[in-house]
Amino acid sequence: MQIGDLSRQSGVNIETIRYYERIGILPKPARQSNGRRSYGPADADRLGFIRHARDLGFDLKNIQVLLALQEQPEASCDDASRIAQDQLESVESRIARLIKLREELRRMVSECSRGRVAECRVIDALVPSRNS
Repeated sequence: MQIGDLSRQSGVNIETIRYYERIGILPKPARQSNGRRSYGPADADRLGFIRHARDLGFDLKNIQVLLALQEQPEASCDDASRIAQDQLESVESRIARLIKLREELRRMVSECSRGRVAECRVIDALVPSRNS
Protein backbone atom coordinates (compact mmCIF):
# COMPACT_ATOMS: atom_id res chain seq x y z
CA MET A 1 0.00 0.00 0.00
CA GLN A 2 1.12 3.58 -0.52
CA ILE A 3 1.62 6.18 2.21
CA GLY A 4 -1.80 7.75 1.62
CA ASP A 5 -3.48 4.38 2.08
CA LEU A 6 -1.46 3.73 5.23
CA SER A 7 -2.40 7.17 6.54
CA ARG A 8 -6.12 6.62 5.93
CA GLN A 9 -6.05 3.10 7.39
CA SER A 10 -4.15 4.12 10.51
CA GLY A 11 -5.49 7.62 11.06
CA VAL A 12 -1.91 8.89 11.23
CA ASN A 13 -0.98 11.98 9.22
CA ILE A 14 1.34 11.43 6.25
CA GLU A 15 3.91 13.89 7.62
CA THR A 16 3.86 12.07 10.95
CA ILE A 17 4.52 8.78 9.17
CA ARG A 18 7.49 10.36 7.37
CA TYR A 19 8.73 11.77 10.68
CA TYR A 20 8.52 8.33 12.31
CA GLU A 21 10.59 6.97 9.43
CA ARG A 22 13.22 9.71 9.84
CA ILE A 23 13.66 9.02 13.55
CA GLY A 24 13.67 5.26 13.03
CA ILE A 25 10.56 4.33 14.99
CA LEU A 26 9.01 3.13 11.73
CA PRO A 27 11.36 1.31 9.34
CA LYS A 28 12.18 2.87 5.99
CA PRO A 29 9.70 1.39 3.52
CA ALA A 30 10.45 -0.42 0.32
CA ARG A 31 10.29 1.77 -2.75
CA GLN A 32 8.40 1.09 -5.93
CA SER A 33 10.12 1.57 -9.30
CA ASN A 34 8.66 5.08 -9.45
CA GLY A 35 10.22 5.91 -6.05
CA ARG A 36 6.99 5.85 -4.06
CA ARG A 37 6.96 4.29 -0.67
CA SER A 38 5.38 0.85 -0.40
CA TYR A 39 4.07 -0.46 2.93
CA GLY A 40 2.93 -3.89 3.99
CA PRO A 41 0.73 -5.30 6.76
CA ALA A 42 3.65 -5.37 9.23
CA ASP A 43 4.15 -1.61 8.73
CA ALA A 44 0.45 -1.00 9.31
CA ASP A 45 0.54 -3.13 12.47
CA ARG A 46 3.61 -1.29 13.79
CA LEU A 47 2.03 2.09 13.05
CA GLY A 48 -1.14 0.94 14.84
CA PHE A 49 0.97 0.00 17.87
CA ILE A 50 2.66 3.40 17.80
CA ARG A 51 -0.62 5.27 17.45
CA HIS A 52 -2.26 3.36 20.30
CA ALA A 53 0.77 3.97 22.53
CA ARG A 54 0.69 7.69 21.64
CA ASP A 55 -3.03 7.78 22.44
CA LEU A 56 -2.14 6.41 25.89
CA GLY A 57 0.38 9.22 26.31
CA PHE A 58 3.63 7.30 25.91
CA ASP A 59 6.50 9.37 24.56
CA LEU A 60 8.44 8.27 21.50
CA LYS A 61 11.48 7.19 23.53
CA ASN A 62 9.38 4.76 25.55
CA ILE A 63 7.54 3.60 22.45
CA GLN A 64 10.88 2.70 20.89
CA VAL A 65 11.72 0.65 23.97
CA LEU A 66 8.33 -1.07 23.88
CA LEU A 67 8.72 -1.84 20.18
CA ALA A 68 12.15 -3.35 20.84
CA LEU A 69 10.68 -5.44 23.65
CA GLN A 70 7.89 -6.61 21.36
CA GLU A 71 10.54 -8.14 19.12
CA GLN A 72 11.79 -10.29 22.05
CA PRO A 73 8.72 -12.35 22.99
CA GLU A 74 10.65 -14.57 25.42
CA ALA A 75 12.21 -11.67 27.37
CA SER A 76 10.93 -10.47 30.73
CA CYS A 77 8.25 -7.82 30.59
CA ASP A 78 9.68 -5.98 33.62
CA ASP A 79 10.75 -3.01 31.48
CA ALA A 80 7.36 -2.81 29.78
CA SER A 81 5.64 -2.95 33.16
CA ARG A 82 7.91 -0.22 34.56
CA ILE A 83 7.24 2.03 31.57
CA ALA A 84 3.48 1.50 31.91
CA GLN A 85 3.64 2.12 35.68
CA ASP A 86 5.54 5.39 35.12
CA GLN A 87 2.96 6.45 32.56
CA LEU A 88 0.12 5.58 34.94
CA GLU A 89 1.70 7.69 37.68
CA SER A 90 2.10 10.58 35.25
CA VAL A 91 -1.55 10.34 34.20
CA GLU A 92 -2.72 10.18 37.82
CA SER A 93 -0.63 13.26 38.63
CA ARG A 94 -2.15 15.18 35.70
CA ILE A 95 -5.63 14.12 36.78
CA ALA A 96 -4.98 15.41 40.30
CA ARG A 97 -3.78 18.76 38.91
CA LEU A 98 -6.82 18.96 36.62
CA ILE A 99 -9.17 18.27 39.53
CA LYS A 100 -7.57 21.14 41.47
CA LEU A 101 -7.86 23.36 38.41
CA ARG A 102 -11.53 22.44 38.01
CA GLU A 103 -12.23 23.30 41.64
CA GLU A 104 -10.50 26.66 41.35
CA LEU A 105 -12.45 27.50 38.20
CA ARG A 106 -15.71 26.41 39.83
CA ARG A 107 -14.94 28.66 42.80
CA MET A 108 -14.14 31.60 40.53
CA VAL A 109 -17.35 31.16 38.54
CA SER A 110 -19.54 30.67 41.63
CA GLU A 111 -18.12 33.77 43.32
CA CYS A 112 -18.74 35.95 40.27
CA SER A 113 -21.75 38.21 40.76
CA ARG A 114 -21.94 38.89 37.04
CA GLY A 115 -22.00 42.60 37.67
CA ARG A 116 -19.41 45.08 36.49
CA VAL A 117 -15.87 44.13 35.55
CA ALA A 118 -14.57 46.38 38.32
CA GLU A 119 -16.07 43.93 40.85
CA CYS A 120 -15.60 40.76 38.80
CA ARG A 121 -14.28 37.86 40.90
CA VAL A 122 -13.01 36.04 37.82
CA ILE A 123 -10.84 38.99 36.75
CA ASP A 124 -9.77 39.65 40.34
CA ALA A 125 -8.69 36.02 40.85
CA LEU A 126 -6.46 36.21 37.77
CA VAL A 127 -4.58 39.33 38.88
CA PRO A 128 -1.19 38.38 40.35
CA SER A 129 -0.83 39.05 44.06
CA ARG A 130 1.19 42.19 44.74
CA ASN A 131 2.77 40.47 47.75
CA SER A 132 4.46 37.78 45.66
